[in-house]
Amino acid sequence: MGRIIIQEETTKRPVSLIGKEAGVCWGGDIEDPARNYKRGMDCIVSGHGRTMEYPQIYMVIDGYSARVIRELYTHIAGGPTRLQASTRYINYEQGYAYITPPAIAGNPEAVKIYTEAQEAIQQSLRQLEALGVPREDSAMLLPLAMETRVVLRTNLRNLIDMSHQRLCSRAYWEFRALMKDMIEALTAYGADAPAVDDQTVPANEWAALAPYFVPKCELTGFCEEKKSCGRRPKR
Repeated sequence: MGRIIIQEETTKRPVSLIGKEAGVCWGGDIEDPARNYKRGMDCIVSGHGRTMEYPQIYMVIDGYSARVIRELYTHIAGGPTRLQASTRYINYEQGYAYITPPAIAGNPEAVKIYTEAQEAIQQSLRQLEALGVPREDSAMLLPLAMETRVVLRTNLRNLIDMSHQRLCSRAYWEFRALMKDMIEALTAYGADAPAVDDQTVPANEWAALAPYFVPKCELTGFCEEKKSCGRRPKR
């Protein structure tokens, strides 16, 4: 599958940042790391969602299909912004990498049909390029399976909300994988946070947030889906 690169602009200590910003408005001590962390967790546990919009996340999403990125764009809460690899300026004449779904990868006959279709598209792109057709026009042939690259800026609140929908067993398989990759990448990124001389503050605050990245049934205690996977009883 693809890979997630967390950029250095991403908040290193998200919980402490929440606590610090809340402390400003509450007249609290924002110089004490322990109080900032405790205050931040209190905000999260209490469901004060707006405070979770302070921690910013900058990431490169590379090697996932254009199809799953289309679904990613439906999560627009909290004012995220993004840039995606151009289909107007990038030269795809020499081909493109693409995603093969598991249902196809496990069937040799299906793989043959799928691969031939992808190769036919790539051949058509080369022929159109030779005819002088502008890339912005020939790119209309590019399939949703094509791998793409996105630079995404979002925030903690949006990502947690996204996880409730996209870690559900009913979610599109590639988005489930993308969601898990995002969480793993943030956890790894949090391991490099500056040390805090207080034992009550976790060294890795992104890892401490892992229990909040869960499918929606873990929040409600029941399943809302018409076709349940059986993880939780239906409502």
